[in-house]
Amino acid sequence: MKISNNWLKDFIKTELKTERIGEFLTDIGLEVEGIEKFESVKGSLEGIVVGKVLTCEKHPNADKLKKTTVDVGNGKILNIVCGAPNVEAGQTVPVAVVGTKIYDKTGNFFEIKEAKIRSEVSQGMICAEDELGLSDDHGGIMVLDETKYEVGKNFADYFELTNDEVIEIGLTPNRTDAMSHYGVARDLHAFLSTNQQKSTFEKVSSVVLNNEGSHQFTLEVENAELCPRYIGAVIENVKVAESPAWLKDRLKAIGLSPINNIVDITNYILHGYGQPLHAFDADKIAGNKVKVGTVKPGTKFTTLDGVERTLNGSEVMIKDGKDNPMCIAGVFGGANSGVSDTTETIFLESAYFNPVAVRKGAKFHGLNTDASFRFERGVDPNITRTAITHAIKMIQEIAGGKLTGDLLEEYPKKIEDNYVIIRFSKIEQILGTKIHREKVKEILKSLEIQVLNEIQNGLEISVPAYRADVTREIDVIEEILRIYGYNKIDAPQKISFTPVKLSANDQDELENNWARTLQGLGFNEAMNNSLTSVKDETDAVKLLNPLSGDLAFMRKSLLEGLLQNAVYNINRKNQDIKFFEFGKIYHKKDKYEERKQLALLVTGREVAENWLQPKSAVSFYNLKAYVKVLLERLAVDYKEVALADDRFSDSLSYEAGGKTLVRIGKVSPALTKEFDIEQECFYAEIELEWAQELRSKNVLKFKDIPKFNKIRRDLALLIDKNVNYQDLYQTAKKNKSPFIKAINLFDVYEGKNLPEGKKSYAMSFELLNEEKTLEEKEISEVMDSLIKAFQKEYNAELRS
Repeated sequence: MKISNNWLKDFIKTELKTERIGEFLTDIGLEVEGIEKFESVKGSLEGIVVGKVLTCEKHPNADKLKKTTVDVGNGKILNIVCGAPNVEAGQTVPVAVVGTKIYDKTGNFFEIKEAKIRSEVSQGMICAEDELGLSDDHGGIMVLDETKYEVGKNFADYFELTNDEVIEIGLTPNRTDAMSHYGVARDLHAFLSTNQQKSTFEKVSSVVLNNEGSHQFTLEVENAELCPRYIGAVIENVKVAESPAWLKDRLKAIGLSPINNIVDITNYILHGYGQPLHAFDADKIAGNKVKVGTVKPGTKFTTLDGVERTLNGSEVMIKDGKDNPMCIAGVFGGANSGVSDTTETIFLESAYFNPVAVRKGAKFHGLNTDASFRFERGVDPNITRTAITHAIKMIQEIAGGKLTGDLLEEYPKKIEDNYVIIRFSKIEQILGTKIHREKVKEILKSLEIQVLNEIQNGLEISVPAYRADVTREIDVIEEILRIYGYNKIDAPQKISFTPVKLSANDQDELENNWARTLQGLGFNEAMNNSLTSVKDETDAVKLLNPLSGDLAFMRKSLLEGLLQNAVYNINRKNQDIKFFEFGKIYHKKDKYEERKQLALLVTGREVAENWLQPKSAVSFYNLKAYVKVLLERLAVDYKEVALADDRFSDSLSYEAGGKTLVRIGKVSPALTKEFDIEQECFYAEIELEWAQELRSKNVLKFKDIPKFNKIRRDLALLIDKNVNYQDLYQTAKKNKSPFIKAINLFDVYEGKNLPEGKKSYAMSFELLNEEKTLEEKEISEVMDSLIKAFQKEYNAELRS
């Protein structure tokens, strides 16, 4: 939000420099992001003087140039080469002398220097209006009235130029009270007045207006909950025209483009007082009646931007006497009821609309206006009348309008201030320091918070309604600290805490453990938005009031977010990727379902390119290995099961306790193509809640390191190609021998020397008897039983 320092001075008088004001605003939570200068005319016409063209003759070396001599005062005569077709001797003209900076529309400039143009000396420039920033006219040089302009005087002396300093504030959404110059001034004064800084602030109030005659307009608010307060005024004999320079400069300073005097006045009140207004062409209001309510779903309505919108029936609408919609209340006006150059009578609106209703309407139509930004967060319901009276006075002075009849108002139930109790002991506990009770009351008074009653160890207070974000004791304490000064609170020299023992029931401990493990394996953590768009809405959870079409659903999987992260990196030449993310997914089946998962995505090379190791792309089995490292932390038994999942081309799952614990797969080519990823991607997801439940049930036991050595035996098996290693592994696990401690596949061969349809698996088995050294007979019994099982189940043969 931009704040004009000149505009701010309308509400608060202080001798502080703008830089110092910026420091104080940052201290009280209105963080200043920058201060920039504003000039109504770039360069402020510095270096431009009034001159008199004494002579003008054709340039000897150029057909389109003229050679002139110009008197710029104090007896100084300049030789100037000019290309304007309308330059003549005897004219009074603006002249840019050597050293003057001439600015273009983008703010860039060039400096006038003495130079030779086609061999003739030129010591300045006779200027056109657009070169000075006074208009867009470039038809020729600017010819001045010699009776009004004195030769030798500064050209800027004949203009009321605006020089301002604009403060850029990074306003947080809760600070609706500071979304105006008046609100910022009020907050600044609260700080200055309680911290021995001189400032004068006068609270604004309604203006007493003189009205003439009566009008035939009536007002009807159909639902007071949607519009708790509404005020309207009928103003006749307005002349829609260009705004005066001072008003245009105020708006330009904060980045707004002037439109006409009526619209500019409503914008001035909006940014000055924080109250949005809207002006209707009264002659276009059917039945001379204004109604506030809703319309039927499906009603078509064209807004000021020329877009036809289909209303959903929940928007708060301003309608005429025939229920024709004229404006989406608090959001955007209608194309057919707005003020135009031919408007003579206006109906001026000032209201307090339900913040939730305004937000729903704005988000549904994808509109974000200055008015909706304020109404959504809650404007001051008590400034509604003040704002409209000030606007009417400006319209009378600037547009010649005449207030006809009384103001129309509907305010059936007053919006009350918030009642809060604060305790001095709580203030000291939160702040860690003691503030004198009289100082607390002084701060509250400066914030327009009324002390209703002093109670034991505290105060009963009334918080003004414009502070929609201050409803609890802790909110008031934050306000006290903000004005007292964060910098006055000393940081403790010593911080004491008691370490908390983590248990197996602590899921955070599991997540932190897994995160550290993955980081050690070269993974980077990602965090993605839970809101997304989906192609298949089956089982998807849709938001009732989405921010946009791209953020209309809760995500069904973490995969899409990680693929977006991957393509972002790949497009920036970072193709070797290992990502993990902790996040929740959402489904709607018989009931709403929310689950937390750990997702892993790998793609690219397993090891960075180097001279020592060959290039090796990451594979499905690399990802399986990473997952198994994590599962070792759970100490649970799981089995591998085939998985059918449209997201994957090859996939499997791990089941434990009768439920799916892990899904692993190669991302389908269709999905990678959708994300414009040309390299293979592998993805795994672990059900965190189920992992934690399994973990909490297990009692970890520690064993001594075996005293006896392990024995390794290898088998080379010739099997059918359709047999997977997992099948052999599960068969070996079923062996009754207690001596089998580890099973591993260390070689796969499918060469020319094998029978057709066959392949060779080389498996190793580690055997151990923890009580004594295994004898050869015992080892042979175990290996024989394994061979028989493989032969029986898979028709395996031993390779010699």
